[in-house]
Amino acid sequence: MKKGFYTIMAAQFFSSLADNALLIAAIALLKDLHAPNWMTPLLKLFFVLSYVVLAAFVGAFADSRPKGRVMFVTNTIKVVGCLVMLGGAHPLIAYGIVGFGAAAYSPAKYGILTELLPPDRLVAANGWIEGTTVGSIILGTVLGGALISPHIAAHILKHNIPFVDTPAEAAMLFIMGIYVIAALFNLRIPDTGARYPRQQHGPIKLITDFADCFLVLWRDKLGQISLAVTTLFWGAGATLQFIVLKWAEVSLGMSLSEGAILQAVVAVGVAAGAMIAAARIPLKRSLSVLPVGIVMGIAVMLMAFYTRDLFPAHWGVYFGRMHVPGYLLVAYVFLIFVGGLSGFFVVPMNALLQHRGHVLLSAGHSIAVQNFNENLSVLIMLCLYAVLVWLDVPVAAVIVLFGTFVCLMMWLVMRRHQANQRAFDSVALIGEMRH
Repeated sequence: MKKGFYTIMAAQFFSSLADNALLIAAIALLKDLHAPNWMTPLLKLFFVLSYVVLAAFVGAFADSRPKGRVMFVTNTIKVVGCLVMLGGAHPLIAYGIVGFGAAAYSPAKYGILTELLPPDRLVAANGWIEGTTVGSIILGTVLGGALISPHIAAHILKHNIPFVDTPAEAAMLFIMGIYVIAALFNLRIPDTGARYPRQQHGPIKLITDFADCFLVLWRDKLGQISLAVTTLFWGAGATLQFIVLKWAEVSLGMSLSEGAILQAVVAVGVAAGAMIAAARIPLKRSLSVLPVGIVMGIAVMLMAFYTRDLFPAHWGVYFGRMHVPGYLLVAYVFLIFVGGLSGFFVVPMNALLQHRGHVLLSAGHSIAVQNFNENLSVLIMLCLYAVLVWLDVPVAAVIVLFGTFVCLMMWLVMRRHQANQRAFDSVALIGEMRH
């Protein structure tokens, strides 16, 4: 990998670390304000909404100047969101500003990979970026929980800093420092020299241009397959986060904080699967991983039939004086397996989509289209899940419906790909794109 790639990876790690720690701090702030419980999931809604609403504009912005500079500017917007939250604005609005920065940050973060690296390194690069991102999610969640604890927050509060009176506000101050570290790495990202035609400025022209890019990717024989898979993956992944929490409560008898650990376990599996894909799947064989999506859907369905009662209460292992029940050990292994499958099949698809989008459109525009589809999928699937919860559908039934949906969608994608292959040789086209 080129030296600049590691700088990009460091910038992404610290920015994502702060994003995930900030979510925990924002939830704590809502509790300080005695906000109703239904507001907590709205934090993610306000964050993701920017990816959908601003999709037509952020791609043009990312292509209008060097990507490192774009990442610095958008990272600064995240700091502004923290300042607004500290200043007394409602956490939903402030976290929406952070989401605005993240939405504009993403096309530059992924777009620069296609400018900096050759096509045959894109799968490996995406594997490292996804692995780093997952690591930052795990560490960011743990860091956020630690920062809002009274014991650690007391070290910041004792300095009597203006506008910092609670552990949540102390956590936000520390998180701003992490964003500053990310900004310093942004400034060290090299200019790749890639330049694009002058970007549109009027909102109508930008929306029209985005719609054209949207249609180009969905009509392309390779673009539509990779875009369909990544869209399904991110919508399913966001929903699976909530399903795992409910499953942990109902089937394993775990509390909310204990169930959150299972989310981290899935993330570990995603990181492992991403790394394996990065090492073993070249770009020209990226489409060979499609059947893994169906296996993942089947594996998820098995969750519906797994409960703690399947194992004797005394069965388990000891780590020092800590006893880990057998049912929990098996759950950890199973969730790592599910996460590994998802990471293994999405990373090659992500790399193929980036490369195809770069060839057909431009780095920023293609990533903006990808973000729009993926986050619209997140919003729709979370709304469908909320309806099922509102209807009091048992979690086991929800899991079976979810797994069946994933399997069905992946089967339809594979059928579509087979039809496309009868029209032309996909592998030959990928090879042709490299020249």
